[in-house]
Amino acid sequence: MFCRYFSFFGLCLFLPTQRRCSLGHVSSLHSSGTTSLPGFENLTMGYNKYLRPYFGGKPVQIAMSLDIASISSISESNMDFTATISLRQRWTDPRLVFHGNKSFTLDARLVELLWVPDTYIVESKRSFLHDVTVGNRLIRLFSNGTILYALRITTTVACNMDLSKYPMDTQTCRLQLESWGYDENDVTFTWLRGNDSVHGIEKLRLSQYTVQSYYTLVSKSQQETGSYPRLILQFELRRNVLYFILETYVPSTLLVMLSWVSFWITLDSVPARTCIGVTTVLSMTTLMIGSRSSLSKTNCFIKAIDVYLGICFSFIFGALVEYAVAHYSSSQKCAAKVPQEGPANELTKEMEEVNITNILNNSITSYKQKISFASIEISSDNVNCNDLTMKSHEKIKCVLRNKMHRIIGYFTIQNPGNVDHYSKLLFPLFFMLVNVFYWAYYLYF
Repeated sequence: MFCRYFSFFGLCLFLPTQRRCSLGHVSSLHSSGTTSLPGFENLTMGYNKYLRPYFGGKPVQIAMSLDIASISSISESNMDFTATISLRQRWTDPRLVFHGNKSFTLDARLVELLWVPDTYIVESKRSFLHDVTVGNRLIRLFSNGTILYALRITTTVACNMDLSKYPMDTQTCRLQLESWGYDENDVTFTWLRGNDSVHGIEKLRLSQYTVQSYYTLVSKSQQETGSYPRLILQFELRRNVLYFILETYVPSTLLVMLSWVSFWITLDSVPARTCIGVTTVLSMTTLMIGSRSSLSKTNCFIKAIDVYLGICFSFIFGALVEYAVAHYSSSQKCAAKVPQEGPANELTKEMEEVNITNILNNSITSYKQKISFASIEISSDNVNCNDLTMKSHEKIKCVLRNKMHRIIGYFTIQNPGNVDHYSKLLFPLFFMLVNVFYWAYYLYF
């Protein structure tokens, strides 16, 4: 019996020339004790791995499916995600048809002898093929010439994120597969079973996100060199906001409420009220710096958490300013009071009367010679501007001066104790209204 000799990677295969292999079975040669693999003669007789199936004819249809093993990290600072996937590609090569109804799993190193698609991951920054303990690749050959080619890949893919609603945001990321060199005239990409072609993504448990939905798309990429087929897996990730509520929102809200404690402390307790105001301002500043440190490379975004921290800082700073205004008004009111009667006070009063008399005597002559707006200004807050002796421009000045006195009177604090009284009501009320608008906007719009 004559035998034909073939060599694959140094492995010798003896195939009988006068006898066909049985359908799907491995035949033994009694003379040499070696085995032959059915269909391998097609790899050596007229097969060219550099030419695609149906070369010069219809395009090769490649069906794909994905298993998402894990999404290990999602980086907002780098705007990317890292995923470990099992990519499976199926296509039919009529040159590899053999008789039978069984499939054979071949050594993965034989992929070097076959034509395989030039699929790549669009927007991939870094990717590698797992090789422990050997290269994680699978080649399975079916009797009708269908080839199953599976790979286990870890890839880092760019994902453009909109962080304006962080941490109440929902991000949409894509995993895109495209042919690098073969355009749509040579290959076409399809999902094997639509959305059911993707497995494992609904079971993922991520630290900060929850997979809200996903779906598959078939698209084309128009390049200068042609139109290339593209498959898209698009999934939406919703951030878990509970962590940020406990970490940032609750502490900042409690700091605002702590600043309101100063409204119940008397104006005379300067150290106590100053200590509360300064401490809450510094604590809020530290909290704001800490919240931004994790996203140091995305400071160009005005995020929702930044808006809330800014609101809380404004209320805390406002409480500190409120005490400064109330204390200043109180001190001015006390300085305006008449001192109590007594020997020392009477002597001081007599000295003040002498000084005032001297000043008035020295300046009375100059005031008598001027009938102008200056004399009207010192007379009283509300001057009668209907005097017939006054000129028109003096009347205008008089009217404006009276209006200014009224406006200033509106903002003059008559009783400094009322400042704290109104602050006890207005600060919590405004803070609650701002919170209602804040959460309604970022959660529903």
